[in-house]
Amino acid sequence: MDPGLALVVAVGFAAGLETAVGEPPVRAHPVALLGRAIAWLEPKRFGAPKLSGTVYALAVPIGCALVTYGIVRLAETAVLPLAGALLAGFVLWISSSVRMLLGSARRVVELSDEDVDAARDALLALAGRNADELTPELLRSAAVESLAENFSDGHLAPLSAFVALSFVSIPAAAAGAAFVKGANTMDSMLGYPGAFGWASARLDDLVMFVPSRLSALFVGLAAGDPDAPLRARRYAHNTPSPNAGWPMGALAAGLNVRLEKPGVYVLNDVSSYPTIADGRDALLAIRRAAIAAYGCALLVGVMRWL
Repeated sequence: MDPGLALVVAVGFAAGLETAVGEPPVRAHPVALLGRAIAWLEPKRFGAPKLSGTVYALAVPIGCALVTYGIVRLAETAVLPLAGALLAGFVLWISSSVRMLLGSARRVVELSDEDVDAARDALLALAGRNADELTPELLRSAAVESLAENFSDGHLAPLSAFVALSFVSIPAAAAGAAFVKGANTMDSMLGYPGAFGWASARLDDLVMFVPSRLSALFVGLAAGDPDAPLRARRYAHNTPSPNAGWPMGALAAGLNVRLEKPGVYVLNDVSSYPTIADGRDALLAIRRAAIAAYGCALLVGVMRWL
């Protein structure tokens, strides 16, 4: 199969599954199974915490990539090239998430004024922060921040790795998406301060360096403000993460809203906190950015195919 056509088939299949299905059932979701495996591994440390943390931080994403490569390669050679492309698209689908992200954020935004306690509970699906004291404005801020950051980490990063490595092969593309998802999952579960989580956090910082900055362009354009990424540079480094400030800052600039995690950072402090209407605009911007990212990936495939 032509490499460009294979990329179009894989990305188109992933986008179709995202649109039609959204997410696999949690009990059978491969990423959920990976999370349970990581939780089982965590107490089984050996040697110094930093050494065992580094081994886990590298072994899990590399293992995900190698297993994925082998399975897709086998499907490509032993069955049909089309089977390999479809299986690669399936891997891309389970490595990224948009529909669940939008649904979770929408619940927080819509409930933020009418039922603050329910909005605080809904935020747990988006952000790992204590929401007990958050006001409606800060709840909406957290939802908007999570939309931007998760678009970068959970959608654009695996998709961009998939497209880049498709120039090597479709099995390599699938392996790249699996590696990114493995690194991101390790950071989410183990990348807390301390010697054991240090390597997971640093690897995720490295993997997300380019996608986070690229995501600022997508988010700014999707918000209708091409200059937003440039304005976001003024406060993109306010966050503890070297990457999260870029997509969040671009969305804050594009919507002209203040985003704040109390006691940690403030982005675009000259503006007001997001209203419900601003939250809805953020949802629309991220949806547009996700569609544009899929569209760009398909365009790359079409240009290589023709």
